[in-house]
Amino acid sequence: MKTYLTIWFNSEGAPPSKVVERLLSMGFKPLKGPYDHVYDWGNRQVSLEEVLSLMNSVHETLKGLKVLYKIETI
Repeated sequence: MKTYLTIWFNSEGAPPSKVVERLLSMGFKPLKGPYDHVYDWGNRQVSLEEVLSLMNSVHETLKGLKVLYKIETI
């Protein structure tokens, strides 16, 4: 499974490099294409609780940076 993250930046918010740095520290990898980052869970199926925990961590990590984001787990 993979969790994809799309970021919308605000000109009054943190610079993209700072946002990427924080997401890298969580295990996200930057991408080119329709998504900006991916978190690879490997070949295992993850529970809803694990996905929600990751989402909570993303929320806390991006808090105060004035960015919007979308998360999709497939």
